Amino acid sequence: MTNTSPVTGEAGIAAAGMVDRPRHLSPLAPLHLPVLVTFLVLVIATSVMHFATYVDYIGADNDDVMRLMEVRDLLGGQGWFDLNQYRLGLEGGTLMHWSRLIDLPIANLIMLFSLFMSPGMAEASALFVWPLLTTLPVFYAVALGGGILAGVPGRMIALTLAFLFVFGGNRFQPGAIDHHNVQLGLVSIIAACLILPGRPPVAHAIAGLAAALAIAIGVETTPHIIVACLIVAVQWLWLGKDMKASASAFALTMAAALTAVFFLTVPPARYSQVACDALSTGFYALGVVGAGSFYLAVAATSHREFTSRLTTLGLAGAATLGATLLIAPQCLANPLSTLDPLLVSMWLNSVSEAQSIAAQISQEPWTVAGFYLVPVLAMGLCARRIYQRRNIHAYGVLLALLAVSWAIALVQVRGAVFSNMLSAIPMAALVAETRARANADQKNLRKGLVFAGSALAAVPFIWALSGVLLSMGVNKVSGEEVGSLPMQEEMTCTDAQAMQALALEPAGVVASPSNIGAHILRFTPHRVLAAPYHRNQGGMLTELHAAMASPKDAVKFLRGAGVTLVAFCGTDPQVGSVTKVAPDGFYAQLGKGRVPSWLEPIAGTQDKPLQLFRVKP
Repeated sequence: MTNTSPVTGEAGIAAAGMVDRPRHLSPLAPLHLPVLVTFLVLVIATSVMHFATYVDYIGADNDDVMRLMEVRDLLGGQGWFDLNQYRLGLEGGTLMHWSRLIDLPIANLIMLFSLFMSPGMAEASALFVWPLLTTLPVFYAVALGGGILAGVPGRMIALTLAFLFVFGGNRFQPGAIDHHNVQLGLVSIIAACLILPGRPPVAHAIAGLAAALAIAIGVETTPHIIVACLIVAVQWLWLGKDMKASASAFALTMAAALTAVFFLTVPPARYSQVACDALSTGFYALGVVGAGSFYLAVAATSHREFTSRLTTLGLAGAATLGATLLIAPQCLANPLSTLDPLLVSMWLNSVSEAQSIAAQISQEPWTVAGFYLVPVLAMGLCARRIYQRRNIHAYGVLLALLAVSWAIALVQVRGAVFSNMLSAIPMAALVAETRARANADQKNLRKGLVFAGSALAAVPFIWALSGVLLSMGVNKVSGEEVGSLPMQEEMTCTDAQAMQALALEPAGVVASPSNIGAHILRFTPHRVLAAPYHRNQGGMLTELHAAMASPKDAVKFLRGAGVTLVAFCGTDPQVGSVTKVAPDGFYAQLGKGRVPSWLEPIAGTQDKPLQLFRVKP
């Protein structure tokens, strides 16, 4: 017997808030005012926090700084199709893999503010505004999802959870101009569109567009897009002609959008090249073959029996897999699998957002709950609702997207931000349900506590804060002091003041720890040998080999790469790692104050966090 909830079942759409509006209006119409109010609150709260603790207008992540370099180069006249960072790496520069689709709106904002502001103020204003604007898709999508599952209460609770997610993280803070905030918005749009009751074709077309843009902007979301495609395919397989229009809209829009962004962002000279870390012929061909073959299957067999649909869907899958093996078999592996082992051990293994859950448990066990626990609760809730046969369509879609996000997070903790965001939708429905029960029986303390507990449990920040407090308590009991954060130490080597002396030197090539490379590009005219980007393996390896070699051998690496200046930051984490591995190496000697004869200290910097040296001819 089917148990259909009057709040969350598809049959109860009226109670779920889907007909609290005229049918001709968009499902987003009831959201405009609450989202606008939430956005204004976010702007005010962010402004207060940002300017009360102001350090810089750029985000703390190296990727934010490097994105700013791309935008500056574009505004400075570098070609639209030219993604080379000429001041990064060995002679000739480094071809970056980031999309101009993110550079363009940031550059346009800078140009707009430049009409009535100084260049520096225009840049700062654009970097403040852009991350805030990227919160709007998340607010709309998460609130829409909460409304689908639990009506008006679910909508408002989901919007509150989205606000806490955005405000409590760093992806949407001023200066966060890397592409991850846009990717979060696109994935949230896909989720909301695919769970709409009735599976409207327009929503599926929007989901197909978002899927194409997500692939074009960054391949990190490829697993999410594959799962989204599988969701549409399986639903069509099961429903047949009732899903024909929606499945066709998804496939055609995705293929068309992918074609458009490919020809708009990939230069003709690289049409024949396959890259596994960016939109290239590989991802474009596979996307078009997959979407195109699926569309043909939908057009040919939607009105036929299940076995015919299964056969044509299998043929479409075989065509996509065959194209993958023929065109881009290397892309079935991790794009970082080709990294040099030295870079893996000395760089990648130290990147915090690239750590696995095992590494997190080993190194920082108190952070695990904040990253992983809420998605587990959300997936359990989705599974239970499916078992209860309550809105199987929506909860099934959310479970699939949550599962892939959580699986990615098990390998690299950076994936946790997607699973935590998506968790807000089903958790909002749970909180709305416990709230309704508590309100219906206000004298029942247990129901009130369940409501309060579910509300707190739905917020990842609560778990993260609990972990921090637990860690502080353990440290206090054990007598250990809580040390300063590495980023706080590193900032003394990367701010404008630290770079002043370096900027005054004649333009040359700088060897420095890779963590400060992007900041050198920002504040000085020099080319920098190393910055933490996997396409710059040559520059990073040269810097690492020099850092670990004896001083008499280090000079050979540096002069061979044309290095004219050395910037040494003793508090940089990479310097500490290199010193442990090579206690007699070049960096270790500089850390002890032993300057080789082929270096000339730059006056006034030897007592500074960032020590500078000229490489003698």
